[in-house]
Amino acid sequence: MAARLKPRETTRFAAIRARLETFEPRAGIYAWLYEFALFGFKQGWACLFGGLMLALLVGTHLFYPADAALARYDFLTLAALGIQIAMLALRLETWGEAKVILAFHVVGTVMELFKTAYGSWIYPEPSILRIGAVPLFSGFMYAAVGSYIARVWRIFDFRFTAYPPRWVTWVLAVAIYVNFFAHHWLPDIRMALFVAMIVLFARTRIYFTVWREPRWMPLLIGWLLVALFIWFAENLGTFARAWTYPDQAHGWAMVSPAKLGAWYLLMYISFVLVSWVATIRAPFVSAGSPKQQTV
Repeated sequence: MAARLKPRETTRFAAIRARLETFEPRAGIYAWLYEFALFGFKQGWACLFGGLMLALLVGTHLFYPADAALARYDFLTLAALGIQIAMLALRLETWGEAKVILAFHVVGTVMELFKTAYGSWIYPEPSILRIGAVPLFSGFMYAAVGSYIARVWRIFDFRFTAYPPRWVTWVLAVAIYVNFFAHHWLPDIRMALFVAMIVLFARTRIYFTVWREPRWMPLLIGWLLVALFIWFAENLGTFARAWTYPDQAHGWAMVSPAKLGAWYLLMYISFVLVSWVATIRAPFVSAGSPKQQTV
């Protein structure tokens, strides 16, 4: 049976999703192809905020007038704010998701201020809407990650088995966030943090429903896949000179794959932040099976 529409889903996408999930293609390969297409559609919808932001970065790099009265970075800030307001006004996003985006904006901006002060990367273009060396649009790039996770969590009805105690996941998230700053003065403990993540989540499965049947994968692999796509987006962002790393000062170069580790850790922080407004639930069970408790 198709997944039921949950009452708390009030976005416009919810009605579209309900219609798509009740469609009846022919059995066999047609059903598999339909589920694959539906997966792509839902993922694209979950990426809406991030996709629009990435399109703005690349589009303004290629076409924004160099002599415009409004600096490109300021245009990006105002455009990102306009997208956020429009998504709420048009019910393309819930207020709970907006809270997550605000939290990510704050967390990301604090990290940006610190990292740019230490020369980890720079924003090479002028702007007025900025805090120190950090243009305000940068916070929306972190918010795009939060928006995606919050939306995909709801759209695919995430459920989990063997999920660790919530307080432990928060302690680890805080340790990872602190290490992003502290490793400039103290030993970098990210390898120990990776080990802690593996120990905590080695048995954790994430269940997601694309169409009718729940699918699952190890949660650690799910985070890796998202981190990989963020790394792809980062390459596009640096190509568009939204920001640059020291080795890109004289021309664009591919971002080192080593950055995947940092994005994986940030992915974990993002996931835990979203769990602040989302529910960690166990999978559905069939009749006669032992009842599973909400985590």
